[in-house]
Amino acid sequence: MTLVFTLMLEMLLFLTGAGAQSVTQPDDHITVSEGARLELRCSYSSSVSPYLFWYVQYPDQGPQLLLKYVSGDNLVSGITGFKAEFRKSEKSFHLRKIPAHWKDSAKYFCALSDTVPGAAGGAEHKPPGPCSSVFVILGSWHVL
Repeated sequence: MTLVFTLMLEMLLFLTGAGAQSVTQPDDHITVSEGARLELRCSYSSSVSPYLFWYVQYPDQGPQLLLKYVSGDNLVSGITGFKAEFRKSEKSFHLRKIPAHWKDSAKYFCALSDTVPGAAGGAEHKPPGPCSSVFVILGSWHVL
């Protein structure tokens, strides 16, 4: 009976995708000098080919989609000069901007999904599926 229950539980977890995907941002807070290179690291784990997203949330605002990777070119350009590179072999989707500006101080979310939200034309206004975040502060007085 225990074996049957275990197999049923494993099948349910497989079908629902529970534990099958996650994203990790190793830094929870970084400080970057204005004009320097801004890099936010994101690693993912997924049993299927994921759709990857970067969101930004400025103070007193809701999250906004910065860019997304669905397929095709591994280098993705987003709004306000941000770029992210999808590296399947490393399971990473790092966000970069050169040069960083003080207006880039915000909370950044890396997210993934096995389906694309808003694919039918809806707004992509909040992070899908598993996500993690990092808070970035830019100022000319900090040195990397």
